[in-house]
Amino acid sequence: MELTLTTPAILFPAISLLMLAYTNRFLALANLIRNLHAKFIQNGENEKVVIAQLKNLRLRIKLIKYMQGLGVLSIFLCVLCMIFLYVNYALVAQLIFGLSLLIFLASLSLSLIEINISTNALEFELSDMEEKYF
Repeated sequence: MELTLTTPAILFPAISLLMLAYTNRFLALANLIRNLHAKFIQNGENEKVVIAQLKNLRLRIKLIKYMQGLGVLSIFLCVLCMIFLYVNYALVAQLIFGLSLLIFLASLSLSLIEINISTNALEFELSDMEEKYF
């Protein structure tokens, strides 16, 4: 396989869009935490629900932090790969690019886990409301 400067550059738009999506998830999570805090202060929410939400939110914050970190590291390695291609170290560039792809894959995997956790949290919220009204 021949690796040119344009090959790692192809990942830039994908990683940039992914980082934007991760940031949006983080902002939504931060807003959810603020709303939960306000509800807790005002109403003294159901303790069982609040504890479950807190555990869930802490895990999601960690996952998003790692997702973003791996995404940034993937971009960093793509740039490093391009530098090694520029100075004609093709084998090193290929290894770095392969590592960049693996890290990008890890970031996507964490994103999938975080999405699963967030949907489980919504199921918990729905079941809590169903208990009260049905």
